Amino acid sequence: GDPHSPHIDRGLGNMMWQTKLRYENLASRRVQPEARFEGGYPEWPAVDRIFNSWPSRIGFGTAYTLFYIAFAPHWAYFLLLPIHYVMGPVHGAIVNYCGHMLGYRSFDTPHGDKSRNTLIIDFVTWGELFQNNHHARAMSPNFAARWFELDPTWPIIRVLSWLRIITLPGSARSRRSSSAEAPAAEAPAPVAT
Repeated sequence: GDPHSPHIDRGLGNMMWQTKLRYENLASRRVQPEARFEGGYPEWPAVDRIFNSWPSRIGFGTAYTLFYIAFAPHWAYFLLLPIHYVMGPVHGAIVNYCGHMLGYRSFDTPHGDKSRNTLIIDFVTWGELFQNNHHARAMSPNFAARWFELDPTWPIIRVLSWLRIITLPGSARSRRSSSAEAPAAEAPAPVAT
């Protein structure tokens, strides 16, 4: 049921087009997310409307262009500008394609899930290429699961929690602020290695 798997859609381009359509339907609320993905996070409808608008997208593109005009030391740097315009979808394509087609599996995830961990130390996409770990432990903020894996975002999350900027699920502070805690889902069994 993973909507971002290249095993569901034919080809990388079709996978990313279908992802775009799903995102637009969720963002516009034409489709409701599964109940398990609702709540536990702040919602700012005005911010969502602003940043999902074309004027905002054009504004960011203009800001990237102005930055290049001000700081590019050579005209050839402008050849990189189109990459900045589409870096979100490119990042999504790398994570979703490689995270299902390349690498190793730490967990035997159910229902024909073919997710994989692509990099042992994932500084390229900040832990996002630990897709198999993420599918097995979907609600864990730390995507690393084995002793040799390192999710570079996890230490940042820990510092933000220590500074009380965020509250980690399952922490004492989180339990005090929550009136009812959902039962923990059982993680899939590790793959024998």
